[in-house]
Amino acid sequence: MAHITLPEGLPGIIGLLAFRPETAEPMRVLSEFLLRGPNSLTSAEREMIATYTSSQNDCYFCQMGHGAAAAHHLGGNLELIDQVKRDFETAPVSNKLKALLAIAGQVQKGGKHVTNEDIERARLAGATDLEIHDTVLIAAAFCMYNRYVDGLATTAPRDPALYQTMGARLAEQGYVNSSTSVPVEVTA
Repeated sequence: MAHITLPEGLPGIIGLLAFRPETAEPMRVLSEFLLRGPNSLTSAEREMIATYTSSQNDCYFCQMGHGAAAAHHLGGNLELIDQVKRDFETAPVSNKLKALLAIAGQVQKGGKHVTNEDIERARLAGATDLEIHDTVLIAAAFCMYNRYVDGLATTAPRDPALYQTMGARLAEQGYVNSSTSVPVEVTA
């Protein structure tokens, strides 16, 4: 049960966005820009960074929702998303994405954990300064989102089909248009 009274039937961040629309709008816009805006990293890659960060923070709702969005961008490849969460170093993703995921993992522990070696690895794998910047910002933003979701003890349904529906909607419609319209039945 959530620590505060949230709208019925709206799990995770969806209920929090509905509870506080004044803060919801800038959060939606930030997510839209970070995960779907113009970038040399694909939306799938950026969603994987968000998913990996959320998995390291043990935020079930966010890792499942963003993992489903990443999988949707990849034609439904949920197995790849599970591999990235388990051990991205052995997952069949580019060396550049592996280096960026390593940076995201360091950010998740704390910003000062990112080392010159982490950055050099990413650069050697072809990452630009903008891609490194955006990886750090995505990871930092998702640490905030994860703590927001879990800090207020929101519900996180266990039905994978719900997350696949939500992920498809996020991948297709984005964060500004779909955040408040995801129909869900909470059966935790």
